[in-house]
Amino acid sequence: MRLPFPERISFVKACYCALLFCAIQVYQGTNPLFALGCLFFILVSVVAFNMGGGFTRPSGGYVFFFATLTAIVGFVWKAVLGEPADSNLQNPLLTISAYCGCITMMVVAVFFSTKLKTKRALLAKMVTDANMQTATVGCLISGIVLFVIGPLVEGGNGSVISAINQVNRFFPMAIILGVIHAIRRSGGTRSISLPVLLAAGSSLWIGVLGFSKEGMLTPFLCWLVAAASQHYKVSRTQIFGSVLAAIFTFQYLVPYAQFGRSYRSADDKVGGIGNSIFLLSNLGYVREQYLENSADTYDESSGYGYYNEPQGFFDRLEMISVDDALIDHTRQFGTFGLYPLIASFENLVPHFIWKDKPVVFFLNVYAHEIGMLSEEDNTTGVSFSPVADAFHMDGWMGVFVVAPLMWLLLFTLFDSLCGDVRKSPWGLLAIVAFAHTAPEGGLSVIAYLVGYMVFAIVFAAVMAAYLMPVLGTLFIGPEGIQIRRGAPIRSIPSRVAPLPTPES
Repeated sequence: MRLPFPERISFVKACYCALLFCAIQVYQGTNPLFALGCLFFILVSVVAFNMGGGFTRPSGGYVFFFATLTAIVGFVWKAVLGEPADSNLQNPLLTISAYCGCITMMVVAVFFSTKLKTKRALLAKMVTDANMQTATVGCLISGIVLFVIGPLVEGGNGSVISAINQVNRFFPMAIILGVIHAIRRSGGTRSISLPVLLAAGSSLWIGVLGFSKEGMLTPFLCWLVAAASQHYKVSRTQIFGSVLAAIFTFQYLVPYAQFGRSYRSADDKVGGIGNSIFLLSNLGYVREQYLENSADTYDESSGYGYYNEPQGFFDRLEMISVDDALIDHTRQFGTFGLYPLIASFENLVPHFIWKDKPVVFFLNVYAHEIGMLSEEDNTTGVSFSPVADAFHMDGWMGVFVVAPLMWLLLFTLFDSLCGDVRKSPWGLLAIVAFAHTAPEGGLSVIAYLVGYMVFAIVFAAVMAAYLMPVLGTLFIGPEGIQIRRGAPIRSIPSRVAPLPTPES
C-alpha cells in the first residue's frame, strides 16, 4: 500500500458521507440545527482543503489539521460513543455558528492567497538530490551539538543559545531530508537510514526528558509526511509495526508525558534523567495514576469535558468543549479586545533589543476567565482554537474580519516560501508545525508562525543548502554520484566493413 498524500478530496463522496453522518447525529438525539452546522463545517472544510492544494501546499495542511483536530474528530468519536454531538456544551448553537463562520472565512482567505502568492516558490531548489545526504548528516550533527552544549552554556532570555533555540529545527529537518533521500536513492525500497534513526532517536529522547507529547510524536510525524510526499509503498510488516507503536504511544507514552509534568519538581526544566527512568520503568503505574487524575479532572471540570467519560488521548483531539466555554463566557461578559494579537506581534522583537519585554500567556488568562485554573496558576498552558480566540477578542468582527486577515497573511507567506512540498521539503517542516499550532495555538500564534517560524524555515533552508553539506562532507566525505552504465555496444550497422586480408 502506498501512503496517501491527497491533492484533493472528492466533494461528492464527502457530501454523501457527511449527509449520512448528519442523519446518525440526529438519530442519536443531536439538535437538528447543530447537526446541520456540523454538516456545513465538514463540507466547507473539504472545499478549503481542495482550494489550498491539499497536502501539496502548507495552506492545505493547515486547513486539514485545523478542521480535523478542532472539531471533526470530536464529532466522529461522539457518534461512536452514541452520545449527542451537542451534549456537554454550554451554548452549542452559538459555538457551531462561530465554527461555521470561521471555516467560511478560511475559504475566502485560501482563495485570495492563491491569487497573491508568488508563482515560483522562493525557497525552491535550495537543496538537490546530489547534496541531500550530506545536508542530512550536517543537520544531525548540528542538532546533537546544540543538544549537548545547551545545558553547559548560560541561557535565559536574550542569550545567544536562546536565539538559536528559536530557530533550531535541525532534528526534524534531518529526518525529513533523510527519509526523502533514502526513498529516492533506493528507488522506493526503503525509507530509513542511519542518520534518520539517530535524528529520530535524539528527538524522541528530548521529548521523553521534557515529558513532551509533541516532542515524542514529532519524529514519527516527520517520517510520515516525508514518506507520504514521495508516495512511499509500505509493507504489511511496517503497517503492523506502526499500529503497535501507535497503541503503545497512546496507551503508555501519552500518560507518561501528562503525569510526568506534574511529577517533576518546579525547578527541574527538563524533568531529570532519574525521574524519567523511574517513570519509564513503571509505565503501568503511571497509566493508572493518569487515568485516576483524568477522572478527577472530569469530575471537577464543571462541564468542560466533551464526553460523558474520560477518553484518554481522544480528549486531546478536540477543541470544541473548551472553545464552547470561552465563547459562552464572551456572550455573557463581553469581548477581551485585540491586545493579545498586538502583543503577539510585539513579542517578535528580540530580547536583546527589548530587554524588559513583557511575556503574558493570554490563553492562560482566558482559562482563568472561565474558571479552569486556580488563581495562583499562571504557567499552565491551556489550548484554545483560533475560533474561540477570534470570537473572544472581537466577537463576530473577530470571526469575519480579524481571523481571515490573519489566515490570508499566513497562507500567502508560507505558500510563497515553500511552494509544492513534493518538490521542496521546506513546506513539510511547516506542515509538521501546523499539526500542533493550527488547532491548539489560538489565533495569536499566527504572529509567531509568520515571524519566528518563517525565519526558522528560511534559516533551515539556507543552512541545509549551503553549510550543512559542507559539515556533512567533513564526516562522511563527498557524496558519490551514481552513474548507470549503458548496455555494451554489440554492433554498429553504419560502420564500413574492414577490407579482407590474404589470410581471410
